[in-house]
Amino acid sequence: MSLTVLRTADAWYLDTPSGAAKIDTAAETTAELLGDRAAVTAAAGSEDTVPVSSLDLVSPVTAPCRVVAQMTNFTSHVTDAGMDPKTVPLTFFRKASGSISGPFDDVVKPAHVRLLDYEVEIGLVIGREIPVGSEITAPQDCVAGLVVTDDVSARDIQLPQTQFYEAKSYPTFTPVGPALVLLDAGEFGRFADLRLRLSVNGTVRQNAVVGADMIHRPLEALHALARFQRLDPGDLVLTGTPAGTALSAPPKAVEKLAALLPPALKWKLFFKGQAKNSKYLADGDVVEASIATDDGALDLGTQRTVVRCQR
Repeated sequence: MSLTVLRTADAWYLDTPSGAAKIDTAAETTAELLGDRAAVTAAAGSEDTVPVSSLDLVSPVTAPCRVVAQMTNFTSHVTDAGMDPKTVPLTFFRKASGSISGPFDDVVKPAHVRLLDYEVEIGLVIGREIPVGSEITAPQDCVAGLVVTDDVSARDIQLPQTQFYEAKSYPTFTPVGPALVLLDAGEFGRFADLRLRLSVNGTVRQNAVVGADMIHRPLEALHALARFQRLDPGDLVLTGTPAGTALSAPPKAVEKLAALLPPALKWKLFFKGQAKNSKYLADGDVVEASIATDDGALDLGTQRTVVRCQR
């Protein structure tokens, strides 16, 4: 049975049918909490609870940690980006853990960023040491639980640089939570049934089920990642996003013509066109992201963030 862990600035809680029970632990980091599983389990029997709504929740994944993300890992997103799902490689990029923020914190758009985008993703929270070269036979052997994440992206920084680190690493560019849902071995079987949904100002932009859309599942991804990247308890692996982001591929004819232009002119024209795209996030936009099975048996919760632009 899953355990839903919540975190405030000074304590950890377990979400129970009667409310949030404080976990009796000295853990300050996610890694330390995962090492104190007995305390988490014991909180399930507590009668001393408070309403979850009374808690000021922060990210259940603490920084510093490693934040690793899969690229273009949903068929719908790959197609929307103008690529072939059959040939897309299994690749990764890194984000700074300083980008992690709470599930209800503002997303701060830096003053120089023009094209701010969203990507709802399932986050895998690592539960044990994975040295380079480790053999991984099942995701439940090394994944402690799942979280809702939003891989916020500054597209006008990302695309010309042809690398992702800066564009996805500004503070508040990785909202996490509201909960860390710790799964037992059997519940990992429901991973394919998880639905990812994201809306902006009440309008649904992304809505897809893992089983029908995800290309490289956690076992394959973690096996590939372990060939070169060490992971430790409390690290976070993002697993890709479905179609519906603000950025999409231009028509093939336009793409072919753009390839003939000098890079400076190509990007100038591209961003001039993208500036007319109303789907990019603007000051005051409300982004809600949720992940759950349709029957509610497995529910990672819903995060709600508001975009605030620096002046």
